[in-house]
Amino acid sequence: MPPRIQLAEQLDPATTVLLTVECQQGVVGPGSALPELAEEARSSGALHRVARLVAAAHEAGVQVLHAVAERRPDGRGANSNARLFRAAGRLPVQQHSGTTAVRIAPPIEVADEDLVVRRLHGLSPIAGTDVDALLRNLGCRTLVVTGVSANVAVPNAVFDAVNLGYTAVVPSDAIAGVPADYTPAMIRNTLALVATITDTDGVLGCWLNRTSRRGGS
Repeated sequence: MPPRIQLAEQLDPATTVLLTVECQQGVVGPGSALPELAEEARSSGALHRVARLVAAAHEAGVQVLHAVAERRPDGRGANSNARLFRAAGRLPVQQHSGTTAVRIAPPIEVADEDLVVRRLHGLSPIAGTDVDALLRNLGCRTLVVTGVSANVAVPNAVFDAVNLGYTAVVPSDAIAGVPADYTPAMIRNTLALVATITDTDGVLGCWLNRTSRRGGS
């Protein structure tokens, strides 16, 4: 865990954006196309912690951005150059644009000021999307990455953020992947080399303390 002062500086609400990755009903909801991942996200408490972080971000004035993976019913523009994409195209639940599957899953609450970025291709919530331009226009310096999966999309988001010059912060208990023991190993051996690793309480402590001081001034 980083020193509290260092973490607080990185998580300044004025220059921080909270990113939720694929926290959509078709991925982590009860009718998920990936039931094992959905179960892990829920039983581990990761999805609940994402919801807590989103609520705290709203209260602290931190911008929230939701990254959603979609697919057109005709598949136009979607990748087919990896086994993962081909398997996803055969799943009984499809992440079709405009359907319930691509809505943000409870208990996460989406506020009017939140941004939602939808992608039809690729593995990354950032590369090839509007995310980088939005972050720069928002004055973002630190990106807090949460959601699923620790297997693919979350590390993609972290690497892309770092490559683009942002500081990446990962609350380790607010991401999930399968199998369950893969996530801590991946964090320890991979993400810890490029991102600030903390936990949900560490992030909440920074934001809620600022909110309390602001309310008491």
